[in-house]
Amino acid sequence: MSVPTDRLDRMVRRVQADARIPAVSAALHRADRPLWTCTVGDTGTDRPLDPGTQFRIGSVTKTFTAVLTMQCRDDGLLDLDDPVGRHLELPAHGELTVRRLLSHTAGLQREPYGDVWDTLSPPDADQLLADLARAERVLPPARRFHYSNLGMALLGQLVGRLRGGTWAEVLDDRVLAPLGLTATTVTPGPTAATGFLVDAYSDEAHPEPPTDFAAVGPAAQLWSTAGDMARWAAFLADPAAVDPAGAVLAAATLDEMRWPVTVTDETLWTGGFGLGLILVPQGERVVHVGHDGAMPGFLAGVYGRRGGEGTPGAMGAAVLVSSGTAAEALDLPHRLLAAAVEHDPADIEPWRPGPPAPAGLRGVLGRWWGEGYEYVFTWHDGSLRARGAGDPPGRPPAVFAPVPDQPDVFRTVSGREVGELLRLTRDEHGAVVRMHWATYRFTRNQETFERYDFRAGE
Repeated sequence: MSVPTDRLDRMVRRVQADARIPAVSAALHRADRPLWTCTVGDTGTDRPLDPGTQFRIGSVTKTFTAVLTMQCRDDGLLDLDDPVGRHLELPAHGELTVRRLLSHTAGLQREPYGDVWDTLSPPDADQLLADLARAERVLPPARRFHYSNLGMALLGQLVGRLRGGTWAEVLDDRVLAPLGLTATTVTPGPTAATGFLVDAYSDEAHPEPPTDFAAVGPAAQLWSTAGDMARWAAFLADPAAVDPAGAVLAAATLDEMRWPVTVTDETLWTGGFGLGLILVPQGERVVHVGHDGAMPGFLAGVYGRRGGEGTPGAMGAAVLVSSGTAAEALDLPHRLLAAAVEHDPADIEPWRPGPPAPAGLRGVLGRWWGEGYEYVFTWHDGSLRARGAGDPPGRPPAVFAPVPDQPDVFRTVSGREVGELLRLTRDEHGAVVRMHWATYRFTRNQETFERYDFRAGE
């Protein structure tokens, strides 16, 4: 990596020392540089700490369950607006939809029935489903964000039922193996670190008991390395670069998962939730997408970076720590991503001339007026595009694609008015004299909304 690695190393070492963390493992993945890793501390076992050390990643597991659920949707096994009871036999709450469970807006209570954090004995699959009759709906569906491990556990059961296996089997077959995440496992391997509770008033570190989350595993079970998790974060942010064939999930489906469904705080819009993914805006049209994780003795932060000047492709960071109380570590992946872009931005690709616009569209290029505002239509990278004449440089343009078998009709595929049609109207000589975008009239000169006589106009 071109950025001096001691800058990133120092950031990790500072957090390890200040937050008093027994072991930290961090990694940064990007398409244009080798993988960067840094480890500080001791595993708490006879094995030394290195990039191959596994840590519990807790709720980062939810992002995997969300991807498995979206695979089922893409394969036609479910619809996001299906009630979950259509696919699982449930004694209660079967009317809650898959979409609401994915976005934590179903209103279901946070944990399975019972004091699982006292007993550390989560239910098996049969007990999880049977106990739903005792679980509360603490809020009406769609009322607001309310985090629920129970909801994600139900989705894990759903995925296994639809695929004819266990959640763990489906995960390995359909995500871990295709992406080469060989160090990510359901149970800890021989390289696993010990998790600790660091005493608040002394330097003593108390080992936490290992836990198997049983049927709640789809919400928090996995173990992994920082390198694997940085690659996973890069996939969530830029799947076309990490999985160009779409073997795991189509890039368009990840776009759907990253779209905000709800904010996590009604007054501080500093974080949102998509479909199984946490979204953290960074300003300047940059967003970090991923998830945090917490289990007894462990914390994890796994995020990919999208947008902004200098952001390379497939950029993701992971910070895994063996302390359950070192909250300072959860901000570190965001800081590593920002520092890497600031001090080692992606190379600037030179502009090169390209082919001209198709003959039939050359008359569309240039300035048009709609709704009293001026827009500029251009041809770049093989597609027709439009942006407001006063738009800031970083705002993405609208991009259009031809509608098959409908000459002079285009579909907006991204940007402003996505999904809407653009229709061209030509005169008797074939020149484009008028356009309608999302039914609004666009003309070469600024016009009022007065009634237009189309017969006279033609």
